[in-house]
Amino acid sequence: MQTHKPMRVGVVGLGHQSIEDHIPAVFASKDTVLVGVADVDSSKLKEFELSHKGIPTFDDVDKMIDKMAPEIVIVAIPHHSHFEVVKHILEKKVNVLKEKPFAVSLNDAKELVELAKRNNVKMMVTAQRRYNPIYSTFLQLVDKIGDPFYIESKYTIFTDSPNAGWRGESKLAGGGCIIDMGYHMIDLLVWYFGLPDKIYAEMSSAAKENIAYDAEDTAAIIFRYNNKDVWGSLLLSRVIPPKQEYFNVYGTRGYLHIERGKIERFSIEGKMCESLSRENSWPSAFQDQIEYFVKVVKGLKIADDFCENHFNHLAFIEAAYRSKEQGMPVNPREVLIERKLINNI
Repeated sequence: MQTHKPMRVGVVGLGHQSIEDHIPAVFASKDTVLVGVADVDSSKLKEFELSHKGIPTFDDVDKMIDKMAPEIVIVAIPHHSHFEVVKHILEKKVNVLKEKPFAVSLNDAKELVELAKRNNVKMMVTAQRRYNPIYSTFLQLVDKIGDPFYIESKYTIFTDSPNAGWRGESKLAGGGCIIDMGYHMIDLLVWYFGLPDKIYAEMSSAAKENIAYDAEDTAAIIFRYNNKDVWGSLLLSRVIPPKQEYFNVYGTRGYLHIERGKIERFSIEGKMCESLSRENSWPSAFQDQIEYFVKVVKGLKIADDFCENHFNHLAFIEAAYRSKEQGMPVNPREVLIERKLINNI
């Protein structure tokens, strides 16, 4: 009789993402067992204990690792805390699945990758859209729209207090809506088309009267791929209703529209040719993601979004911020060259 031993998982951070997504995914998978959680907020620990009896809680990551010996730790904490916590876990030779962004700077990202290699452990960034069949179907349908020439992407929500908490401070968050919610759309763009050759960005933090904050609440980014003769736009905002998230690609023979739960292919005249929809699928993407990472840790899979790939994401983001400062387009590959992450353009 074949036996199956699940991997031991610990979670750091008991915010919305962990409670609603990561922890349910760990419980749902036959490949994982939750052995402990950690958070510096005692009220969150007490609340967790009431609804998850029997799962050990800790106010310190070290205590959880030393006592429960997790093989994987999921890290879902504010951006400014990521680096030191992930670094510490890697030094203890434990595999890490971390929430986006990979890091708040390319320098931090480079150091984490080198540390993971040195300690012979795996690290992966959460990018759950890659594990949702709606988004992967794009790769099957894109050839049917001919040669892509324009990409339109948008992700907007309404937050009444964009200045509140750590997300309102660029120093803590590493930026505003671009590095935060925008990371998901940048991930799709890089996954589908690679890193653009030119990025021009405008952004502002002016949605609240008489309140000063420096993390951009709204940003518009124009990008271009020289070799593919493709260009596009990305609109991001934490203050523009209604909540919208879509990715459109226009080609010489039609176009594709992707949103949560649905992908549609249209003819060049705008007539729908085919569609695929999926209800109640979002939670399973988190389960698929953790199960994939388990296979990566066991050596059964290669991480298709391994952290070096996310150097491109951070180069895109840094190029956008640099473009705003300089008032001109920036090639993100030049950012990678400066950090000695690639040799030439």
